[in-house]
Amino acid sequence: MTQKESRAGVSAMSLYLPRFRVQLEDWCHWTGNSWDKVQAVVGRSFRVCGEHENVYTMAANAVLRLILQNEIDPRTVAFLGFGTESSTDNAAGAVIIRGMIDRALDKHALPRLSRHLEVPEFKHACLAGIYALKSAIRFVMTDGNERRAIVVCADVAEYERGSSGEQTQGAGAVAMLIEAKPRLFEVDLLNAGSASDYRGPDFRKPFARHFTDEYAQRNSRMSDFPIFSGKYSTFAYVDEIAQAVENMLEKLGVSPGKYYKSVRGIFFHRPYHQMPIQAMSFLYVRGMARGVHHHDELRELCREAGVAYEEVVKESHSSPDLYAQVLACGQMVEDPYRGTNQVACVLRKRASFRELLQEKVSLGSSLITHFGNLYSAALPAWLAAGFEEAEQRAMEIADSPMVAIGYGSGDAAEAIPISPVTGWQKAAKTIGIGQALADPIDLRRNQYEALHDGRELVDLEYFPQQEFVISHVGGLYEQGFQDLAVEYYDYVP
Repeated sequence: MTQKESRAGVSAMSLYLPRFRVQLEDWCHWTGNSWDKVQAVVGRSFRVCGEHENVYTMAANAVLRLILQNEIDPRTVAFLGFGTESSTDNAAGAVIIRGMIDRALDKHALPRLSRHLEVPEFKHACLAGIYALKSAIRFVMTDGNERRAIVVCADVAEYERGSSGEQTQGAGAVAMLIEAKPRLFEVDLLNAGSASDYRGPDFRKPFARHFTDEYAQRNSRMSDFPIFSGKYSTFAYVDEIAQAVENMLEKLGVSPGKYYKSVRGIFFHRPYHQMPIQAMSFLYVRGMARGVHHHDELRELCREAGVAYEEVVKESHSSPDLYAQVLACGQMVEDPYRGTNQVACVLRKRASFRELLQEKVSLGSSLITHFGNLYSAALPAWLAAGFEEAEQRAMEIADSPMVAIGYGSGDAAEAIPISPVTGWQKAAKTIGIGQALADPIDLRRNQYEALHDGRELVDLEYFPQQEFVISHVGGLYEQGFQDLAVEYYDYVP
């Protein structure tokens, strides 16, 4: 068996998004922000969880769709991995989803999931789903013994109203079927690049924040708003993905310039529309500085940006310790890639780079602007959108090299080569993004603010159908039996 033939991967995908939608043009009108800027940088809309749903119901909805749309025999699934940073239980994880799925399968007169099912939960900010995917692939290629795995990535991305992150909210879930002989795309773990480094206060959710007066007074409910500093997080993002991508290129034995020319599609972790564009321009400039064939082009870009060529070359071989700078100054650090980022800004204005983006980074990118920020599900959602668009456009992409670049604040990154398999179109047809986006309920300002703040909704009626709901929450705290704050779920056919 050749190395290529032995690669496992993804055979099917499905999505779930809440019905409640905030159009960012409306949001700009409510808040006085620039719609032109927001649609260019962020996107077009985001979804909001209703009172009846949470991260577990969304995940279960995506998994049930995956099973039903692809006629998966639940008894053949031996691994259910859950990637999230929005879980609300510090003990149970994917088994909560398993419980919902079993009871829904009962109502569909289908067999339950195998009793011998592994149910791990993975947590590392937005990279949790990719870690779950890697673990599932390792499972089916080792002790899985020809059995299948399902990975579901689900998150609720929420920020304080009035904060710089408010427009980058969202909620949703993506489920993936993992098999030793994939039917959608292969995943090349052998040549995947990894990187991680501790960044201290970069996008954190410390539990103790809920008990501090400053945090509690600014929020009217038990919220999951992160502690973050936008610029610092951006510095960490571009640094870590560069380290992961370069680790992947070293394993592949290919130069950045040659790789960016040959790769068919590049999919990044995508919290908002502009981030992949910034990442791609940064990687491209850094690749020119580290390579041997583009120095004249780089010198020209440096002159236009007013940056010394030597500064950019030096930065391309650096590995800054951002956390050490935070410890030294106790606050915001300076851009460790000042020259590279200034040159990247100039590069983004060039027609040649816009053509590169259109060729390498555009597949599915327009559709994903309607999704909002999905945290751990953001990269899988873009992959799903890309494959669905490729199928609808009858594109010939079988065996084409692609790459999925995941990132999680805190921070860590993965750059994983993937490749569509022969016959991928059949699996792409069942993804169902249209179903996930269908029949949105556009929220008015008072409705959005009430849902966001956890206040009572008095003018928004919604009757769930074919989805999971929180039926009630336990309140017993007695010596003989306790279920205080435990959520109970039901499936509404």
